[in-house]
Amino acid sequence: MDADRFARAAAAIDRANGDDPNPLSVGGVTRPRALAEGELVASWIDRLAPDASDALRLAARAHHLRRWVSPRSSYPDGRAGYLRWRRDLHEFHATEVGVILAAEGYEPAFVARVQDLVRKRGLKGGADAEVQLLEDAICLAFLEAEFAELADRLDEERMIDVLVKTLAKMSDAGKQAGLGIELAQRERDLLLRAVAASTS
Repeated sequence: MDADRFARAAAAIDRANGDDPNPLSVGGVTRPRALAEGELVASWIDRLAPDASDALRLAARAHHLRRWVSPRSSYPDGRAGYLRWRRDLHEFHATEVGVILAAEGYEPAFVARVQDLVRKRGLKGGADAEVQLLEDAICLAFLEAEFAELADRLDEERMIDVLVKTLAKMSDAGKQAGLGIELAQRERDLLLRAVAASTS
């Protein structure tokens, strides 16, 4: 493991994400959204898998790399537009992180691995354990930092639907970690209702 190179790559990803004009508050501190999300997902990877690979740790920081430059509003309304936006975003994030990693001298095979993680290749059916770990960390970061904000905007039934879909993406270990997050009473009640709905 090249710790210096890893640190340089992580810092370069953070600098790129630090340009996000959209805010996110984590632990009472408001910072650029993509930066805060990347660091929070990386911290969840450290908690879930302390021996995680450098590729997974960098993918966690880069999973929303410069996302704000391609907003949802730039695509057509409806599910087809949403799916195309998500697919294009995965490719965009993979390309952007590839440029950063190549500039730091990472080997093509390593760059390709990080890109596959960012694209979430192998998520379906649990084909890739690291991709599942990344998905768990992303979902946990959402529950920790963005759940309450979204619950302010959606009615209860729509919020529960979002949570049921979130839980469906997570491993059993990820779900257990989610239930351990300290939440306000409203969010705790919504999460428990979603857990009940997803197991009924």
